[in-house]
Amino acid sequence: MLFRSITLDGIYTIGNPTNIVKGQSGFIALTQDGTGSRTVGWGTHWDFPASTPPTLSTGANSVDIVAYYARTTTSIAADAIIGIGPL
Repeated sequence: MLFRSITLDGIYTIGNPTNIVKGQSGFIALTQDGTGSRTVGWGTHWDFPASTPPTLSTGANSVDIVAYYARTTTSIAADAIIGIGPL
């Protein structure tokens, strides 16, 4: 299981991983900086419920978590836990 933490201080894109391993799983913590209102785009390998990426919290210092599981090397099942912070 992997854990990554990203502080959003601009517009981000979480692209398609080049080294994904089937069965890999983990979490990505996305924290807004002190300004907030930052956005995140997602590569085509990321599969969210209803094919819709989550609308992340935009408040300054807010925290969201994205949990994921690699079904294949080109399909990553993912969902978000929104608004768990600021911490």
